[in-house]
Amino acid sequence: METKKDALVVEAYPTRKEMGEAVAKDVGLAIQEILNGQDEVNIIFAAAPSQKDLYESLLTQDIPWDRINALHMDEYIGVTDDQPQSFRHYLKKNLFEKVPLKSIHYIQGENTDVDKECARYTHILATHKPDIVCMGIGENTHIAFNDPPVADFKDPKSVKRVELDEMCRQQQVNDGCFPTIGDVPTHALTLTIPTLISAPYIFCVVPGATKAQAVYQTLHEDISEKFPSTILRRHPRAKLYLDKESSRLLED
Repeated sequence: METKKDALVVEAYPTRKEMGEAVAKDVGLAIQEILNGQDEVNIIFAAAPSQKDLYESLLTQDIPWDRINALHMDEYIGVTDDQPQSFRHYLKKNLFEKVPLKSIHYIQGENTDVDKECARYTHILATHKPDIVCMGIGENTHIAFNDPPVADFKDPKSVKRVELDEMCRQQQVNDGCFPTIGDVPTHALTLTIPTLISAPYIFCVVPGATKAQAVYQTLHEDISEKFPSTILRRHPRAKLYLDKESSRLLED
């Protein structure tokens, strides 16, 4: 099923596997299109269980990984890259260590000088301007860690320190990343919304029953920071991929 809401194309598939295969194919085509006009592609990747189907399918595609610079969108403050809950750890395990990427640029959440780390990654983003973003949306409609209380569609920063709201932290428990909400870090570094939507291509992958309400809000609420993912409806080349469970509240 394919529909459209404002500028946002929405595709729903019967299974997560079919969804992942469809996204991976589209990402591969976008990479090839970009490489027709430049030597390298800069891709921002999300780290979450919702992205697993995409990453598994990407590994089956014929993709020139040696021409791709990989970045990612967020990291907990105070978490090192060898901790299982680290987003760097997730990306290494599920994608980055399985393909010969040209370069990988990690947000160093353990850096005690948060402002310095934000400045460092801001410079990396300026050097490697995003071409593609592979992302999801949260149960509270956040994109990256831009939760409703801190989301800013006109954010002057490229990377910032944020406090995570309770619904966002509970999602980390729901996803099986932490045993209790008390174990979830309270702060993180995140790429801001203007940084994410600056990419010419956005592939947003949102499977699962726990995301059904957020999907509905993304497509039916007014475009505002109260529901950060609604900004995708203004992007000329954003596509939202759903499975049967996450699309269950949408009209036929």
